[in-house]
Amino acid sequence: MTTLTLLCGLPASGKTTLAREIEQVGAIRLSSDDWMVPLYGQHMPREVFDARLSTVRELQWELAAKLLNRGVDVVLDEGFWRQTEREAYRAKAEALGADVRLIYFDVPPEELRRRLTIRNKTNCG
Repeated sequence: MTTLTLLCGLPASGKTTLAREIEQVGAIRLSSDDWMVPLYGQHMPREVFDARLSTVRELQWELAAKLLNRGVDVVLDEGFWRQTEREAYRAKAEALGADVRLIYFDVPPEELRRRLTIRNKTNCG
């Protein structure tokens, strides 16, 4: 049976690192972070960003559903901070006959700040 993996956690909690590890063993990793800048550029008003992000996530779900239907595991590299969002994806995947695995990242705030500081220095310099 195919598996949809949902990653729940704040920025810098380790979601992408784990998603890439899961990808290395055969799953397809989908991340809105990988699509937004190439499609739309770096900076935009918040309401424009939110609308575009919604479109990207809809397209990624369509692709994920096709992959799951073909027997390919999928990992969605997103935050899934809202329970309603996690439940919606779980229901859609289960309706396709896929298993759903939710991985929650519980990282202390001090560690998140440390990682974000390093990430920001690396990405800006």
